[in-house]
Amino acid sequence: MFLNFLDELRSAGIPASLKEHLLLLEALDADVIERTPEDFYYLSRAVYVKDEGLLDRFDQVFAKVFRGIATTFGTQGQELPADWLKAVAEKFLTPEEMEAIKALGSWDEIMDTLQKRLAEQEKRHQGGNKWIGTGGTSPFGNSGYNPEGIRIGGESTHKRAVKVWDQREFRNLDNTRELGTRNIKIALRRLRRFAREGATDELDIDGTIAGTARQGYLDIVMRAEQRNAVKLLLFLDVGGSMDPFVKLCEELFSAATSEFKNLEFFYFHNCPYEGVWKDNKRRFAERTPMWDVLHKFGHDYKLVFVGDASMSPYEITHPGGSVEHFNEESGAAWMHRLTTTYPAAVWLNPVMKEQWGYSQSIGIIRELMNDRMYALTLGGLDEGMRELTRKR
Repeated sequence: MFLNFLDELRSAGIPASLKEHLLLLEALDADVIERTPEDFYYLSRAVYVKDEGLLDRFDQVFAKVFRGIATTFGTQGQELPADWLKAVAEKFLTPEEMEAIKALGSWDEIMDTLQKRLAEQEKRHQGGNKWIGTGGTSPFGNSGYNPEGIRIGGESTHKRAVKVWDQREFRNLDNTRELGTRNIKIALRRLRRFAREGATDELDIDGTIAGTARQGYLDIVMRAEQRNAVKLLLFLDVGGSMDPFVKLCEELFSAATSEFKNLEFFYFHNCPYEGVWKDNKRRFAERTPMWDVLHKFGHDYKLVFVGDASMSPYEITHPGGSVEHFNEESGAAWMHRLTTTYPAAVWLNPVMKEQWGYSQSIGIIRELMNDRMYALTLGGLDEGMRELTRKR
């Protein structure tokens, strides 16, 4: 069973190694937990999951292996018909009627009876006291009443179900899911590097203790406050095909602004050319020459492009290819200058990765970036931050 668990974790994309599997077995042998399913769940999750973005995926695998519940990873599970799960009406019962309904008894009896009902029932059922349906007194279904039963779909009414079989819905717990500002901050923190800079305005407790012990009298040692030393240059594509991703880019910009004090940002459209801007309302009147950007900000800056890279290929490869002005040099020439000046560079693309192969311009940008393009998901952002921290 445990080897099957390991295989399922790997199939779902959770990096579970044999070493972690042996660690789990050692923990079980040492009786570090009570022998209950709940304790085993938390122990195995602590052993196998090192990234909070994989928590939801682990829950699905655990449910599939140890509870027999279908998962969306690997195969598409069969769903109960939607109209079965839709409550038609609430059946109101008198206290005498409720008292007349008897619980089936033990947990095993309830589960055995459910299995028999699933095997015997051939159609939808509404009302009544036996079949799986809605608005009745059967122990199986929803929107009815039974003092001890299994709710299948619907919403809880009397809070009496001993087990719930329902569609699982989670948000922001899977690294393939859509990003939010909080998750973006978590991913960006991988890029942070702290250093002590500035005036000595903070008490160094360890230094004070060591100095006092060494000198024989109180020796107060001060040190500079620890600050994030990473410098970030953010280039944001705006307008046109980027309009559907405005909210996502706003969240990324907000998270980056709060996480990095040394942040500089500029806007561009489709592909960087000889000029970028800070204010979209004045993008033609107030532009910053790209040469000024290259000369002002040092090689130690990390460069992040954010854009869908979806445009005419000529906008990248040819002078005059821009849709808004006549560019004397191609976008590819400027991309080469930027990635040469700033070796630590990535491109974050809000378009789903599965669609990249259908766009010629995305392929060109990926080539110019030496394949350092990542999807703007929690997992993709995490991979991008790992790339930026890689030693060169």
